[in-house]
Amino acid sequence: MSKSTPADLAVAFRSLARRRREAVDAAEGAAVTDLLGQLDQHVTAAATLVGSPPDADAVADVLTGRPADEWDDTTLDAVRGHATQAGSVLRRVTEAGPGDA
Repeated sequence: MSKSTPADLAVAFRSLARRRREAVDAAEGAAVTDLLGQLDQHVTAAATLVGSPPDADAVADVLTGRPADEWDDTTLDAVRGHATQAGSVLRRVTEAGPGDA
């Protein structure tokens, strides 16, 4: 059984745009282009898995638009992996900033 429901994953993907803005703001001009590219790769990979355009909100729409019992655990686990990795990338973007030193 998957560790995340489609609704849980939709929430994670819907938050990515806001979290991206917050992370870029926290990075305060640090070079994060490569990290943002990695983030986009995770969103695109998740979109491919669910059959949506490569946009986090579109991924979320598909996740909530299909009945939960029509999802298989393998796909949900793979999508969860991309959501988790996207979150890790966003933390690294935030950490790229000057911090409170």
